[in-house]
Amino acid sequence: MTAHIARAYEVAVPAQAELGEGPTWDPAAGRLVWVDILASRVHTYDPATGRRTVRTTEQHVGAAKPRVGGGLVLNLRDGVGLVDPDGTFRWLHRDPVPGRRGNDAAVAPDGALWAGTMRYDESPGGGTLTRVTGDGTARLVLDDVTVSNGTGWSPDGRLMYYIDTPTRRIDVFDVDGPRVRNRRPLARVEDGAGHPDGLTVDADGCVWVALWDGGAVRRYTPDGRLDRVIELPVPRTTACAFGGPDLTDLYITTARTGLTAPHPLSGALLVVPGAGRGLPQPAFAG
Repeated sequence: MTAHIARAYEVAVPAQAELGEGPTWDPAAGRLVWVDILASRVHTYDPATGRRTVRTTEQHVGAAKPRVGGGLVLNLRDGVGLVDPDGTFRWLHRDPVPGRRGNDAAVAPDGALWAGTMRYDESPGGGTLTRVTGDGTARLVLDDVTVSNGTGWSPDGRLMYYIDTPTRRIDVFDVDGPRVRNRRPLARVEDGAGHPDGLTVDADGCVWVALWDGGAVRRYTPDGRLDRVIELPVPRTTACAFGGPDLTDLYITTARTGLTAPHPLSGALLVVPGAGRGLPQPAFAG
């Protein structure tokens, strides 16, 4: 039986992000990192003190992830860049394609960044998924993607979960070193329930998925069974991640872009305390 949880959320940051995305817990700094893609902003939030910071980037920023030794790796419009601990920016891997931008990204257990892209007009097959290592070596993993979104790994690192949003599926791959194979569907989001966007994997191996135009976050078991739904008042939930010192609080980013009458909390960073138990996320090895 699916458990529905309504109104179990709190407002962590009452922002009005155009396209909030990519929440990631940074354990070294004790803070959450997230982005507003279309506003070209990287946000941080310390739940213990309430301290917030905002960095504006020169390009649309699809994701920001902590690096080993401090700083951030950014998935930008024209490629992957690095922000050093002192705030200095430098490019790591440039791959500019007119009409295309970086979207969601994730750091694998081996410290490599798996960076997704998409066309601004969402043309079918116009996006990619690329693995970028700490020295800037890039290898194309998928080249027939429309809107590259959620990416995550099972607790033992043997499976990778992935979302190309228009497919309405959460797919799973077998992991073979730096490569993936044997793609197959884990679950499909039914018509009328929204589109799968960002995801995170918890310590039990369950996959949590934010639903764009679905106003909810769902949890699927490793065998693809839907077993939990967190209902939210905002229609455009975009991504989710566990954070806090014990990785038990589920942070959820939201968006207001494209809404003629957005909910007052559209664009806010929400949190569901005690939602589950997350996995420590590796920092980018570069």
